[in-house]
Order: sequence, then structure tokens, then C-alpha cells
Amino acid sequence: MTDRPFHFKHFSLFHHQSTMKVGTDAILLGAWVPVDKVKTALDIGTGCGILGLMLSQRGVPRLEAVELDELSAAEAKNNFYCSQWRNQLQVYCLDIRRFADEFPVKQYDLIVSNPPFFVNSFKAGQQRRNQARHTDSLSFIDLVSVAKKLLNPNGTFAVVLPFKEGLAFNETAKNAGLHLLARQLIIPVEGRHTNRINLLFSLNPVDKVLSENFTIRHADGDFTEQYKLALKDFYLGL
Repeated sequence: MTDRPFHFKHFSLFHHQSTMKVGTDAILLGAWVPVDKVKTALDIGTGCGILGLMLSQRGVPRLEAVELDELSAAEAKNNFYCSQWRNQLQVYCLDIRRFADEFPVKQYDLIVSNPPFFVNSFKAGQQRRNQARHTDSLSFIDLVSVAKKLLNPNGTFAVVLPFKEGLAFNETAKNAGLHLLARQLIIPVEGRHTNRINLLFSLNPVDKVLSENFTIRHADGDFTEQYKLALKDFYLGL
């Protein structure tokens, strides 16, 4: 049945009402982003809440999530409530730009997002799905601007995007005064090209950008040891 929860080692969550389902992109971002010394985090466009739950499992003591879609926000709220971290998670059903205006004093050690990325592309018939996936609802420029406003001076901002869109996002962030700290180039199957990229930004420049290649599967279809090691604390069966 489509309404059964998705089970991880330390939490379960429903995602059938959310515009963005549980997927590899968000899970790889949640496992990769550094959380050392992070006391407060913000998830922009939380969907069903997968990133919030993963970061809570990794030890982030306070996370707030913002989600524009009402059904997605309600599902994330329920998933948070049913988890062992219910007292340290909160969902706001708001446009992130309005959130930044209504809570101007809020600042976070870490901001994460699995953002909309389609630009001027064909749109399917479902409005909620389009809103979650197309930059009409949140442009790269708006997302970067909001992140700068809500980020602590020494905080970090992380996104996951398709590779081509990730390069464009990096340029947008650079032009807005954010500095790339690290990137993870995600290769779906060994021997193929990168198709996703995790990016980590800061308000402060660094001498050297950390770069890592991450391969999900071997050519025979088996998961790589790199993938198993990264997700062993989350996925059942690893």
C-alpha cells in the first residue's frame, strides 16, 4: 500500500501526502552535511521531514522546518511528533521568504535544503508537485538571499541539486557573497557521469574547497562500500 510508512533504523515516516517523497538526494545530503558544533538548524522545504529526522538522529539538538505546502507540512509535523526527537523539532507552514521577514532575529548554525530546480521547463498537471520542483515558487536568488539573512556569521548552508543546476546555483551563491566550502559529486553507477551534487557554503572564504567523488553503485548494481558506510546508521539492511 502507498500509505505505509518508510522505515529507517531509528525512525519511521509517512511520505504519501508530501509533494517530495523520501529519496536518495535528501538522504545523501542528510548523511553528508557536517553537524559538528551545530546547535540550531533550519530545513527549507522540508517535505515529509526526512532531513530534519536525519539531522536529529545525528545529534542536532534543535531543528526548525519550513514548508509552503499544507499537506506536506502536516505530514512532516506528524512524522516529527511520532519520533523520539519530537521536543526538538518544529514545522512552520509558510513561504520561506515570509518566514524570514516574520522572524528577522532568527539565525541558524546550519541551513539545509533540497530545493526546487526546474527552470522554464515543461510542467505536469499537478500544481503541488510543480510548486515543489520548479523555481517559479523559490528562485535560486531568493533561496540564497534568505539563507544569508538567516545564517549565523560562522554557520553553513547546504543544498543538493542535479549537477548542471548545482553549477548554476554555485554561481548564484558566489555572486551573492557566499563561499563554497565543500562539494560532493554524486555518481549513480561507477563509470558514469556525475548526476547530483551536494554543496556546502559559508559567509567566510576558505583557502581550499574540499571535493569528494561519491559513487552509489558498482557496475553490477551492488551498492558500493562508500555508500554502505555513509548510510549504515540509517538504512535497514546496511
